[in-house]
Amino acid sequence: MEVFSDPNIASYIFKTKKGLNKHIVAQISEQKNEPAWMLDFRLKALSIFEKMPMPSWGADLTTLDPDDIYYYVRPLDEQKTTWQEVPDSIKNTFNALGIPQAEQTYLAGVGAQYDSEVIYKSLKSKWKEQGVLFLDTSSALNQFPELFKKYFATIIPPHDNKFAALNSAVWSGGSFVYVPPGVRIDMPLQAYFRINTAQVGQFERTLIIADEGSEVHYVEGCSAPLYRKNSLHSAVVELIALPQAKIRYTTIQNWSNNVYNLVTKRAVAYKNATVEWVDGNFGSKVTMKYPCVILKESGAQAQIISIAVAGKGQHQDAGGKIIHLAPHTTSNIVSKSISKDGGRASYRGLLKVIKGAYQVKSKVQCDALILDEHSRSDTYPTIQINESHVDIGHEASVSKLSDEQIFYMMSRGFNQARARAMIVNGFIDAFVKELPMEYAVEINRLIAHEMEGSIG
Repeated sequence: MEVFSDPNIASYIFKTKKGLNKHIVAQISEQKNEPAWMLDFRLKALSIFEKMPMPSWGADLTTLDPDDIYYYVRPLDEQKTTWQEVPDSIKNTFNALGIPQAEQTYLAGVGAQYDSEVIYKSLKSKWKEQGVLFLDTSSALNQFPELFKKYFATIIPPHDNKFAALNSAVWSGGSFVYVPPGVRIDMPLQAYFRINTAQVGQFERTLIIADEGSEVHYVEGCSAPLYRKNSLHSAVVELIALPQAKIRYTTIQNWSNNVYNLVTKRAVAYKNATVEWVDGNFGSKVTMKYPCVILKESGAQAQIISIAVAGKGQHQDAGGKIIHLAPHTTSNIVSKSISKDGGRASYRGLLKVIKGAYQVKSKVQCDALILDEHSRSDTYPTIQINESHVDIGHEASVSKLSDEQIFYMMSRGFNQARARAMIVNGFIDAFVKELPMEYAVEINRLIAHEMEGSIG
């Protein structure tokens, strides 16, 4: 095996050469000891990726060079089951982020991914005994092949888009969650994804299946240090909420501003099921992410609540998609964005109701706050309604921090920085109130950090 080391980062067991070809894809599959069908799946996806053009809409991707990326970096020879076994060089990174403490206090389970592989996974025995599965995706492929193959790539196939094809070819890591019928997990499961190597791509593949009448809340956090070279994060997330099930998927990402974050996330909700995306986008050079819910059967419900903060040199192109395929389904999209220091935030959304999906109720609300004259906000809503017996609402607003607002707050005894921070916190309240207390505190810290230099 090739051992890769750098004085500033941990040593690695294996690293592919830079760039992407059939040999690299075969190496990844070999490293993971995969069955032949998965290698075949990967190679077909690579062919699709190579034939598809780079997206010409949305954010500018002209400076992203797919050949200037390491597609697989393996940090450890095997996954660890106790935190004490994780090497100090890696453990210190996650200790600084509070992951072990979080596991001990308010999480049902926790996973940690470092570059290309999950290095640690743990699930409380209470949920193991009830048949809950929470493991990395590669382990699920090997240990539960029939369940895995039944659902894998059924919602997001490789031909869905160029970066879904890329992920399908080189995926590694991510979470596999299965919640048995009637089991309601009352504590969040958390996975944390860390890009720690320059010019590396992280391509986790997450699959969550909530069986009939079950409930789960999955939380993911993401971060990366700043290097001079670009990195790429291109995940695929598939959620299946079977009848009467509920899935909430919360993302709090804080990528460094040299990361291209190009993600495909989609869910299917069956009869009387509920899917909720709570999506916080901070950092990155470019983010293109539009969580989607397909309401497939009657009574299904969906909610997407997102916030995006775009600073200097950043473009947050985010939003949400809801597709109503059945009558008596309901949905709600709330999107908040903040642009500062010349940053650009865009809302890009889709609301679709097919013919025959009567008695649908849906509301879309997208609000933008611009902190200075150099920043920009755009809205690109698409609404396709093919049924007349529906209740649809859409509203959008763009506002700036006004001198009158600041003056009013300062007249009540607040200094200028505090006054602006309070206005921003009020603006994002709809997002923060959807988070558990511990995560709400973290979001407020991230907002305070992002506003430094912009509100003082």
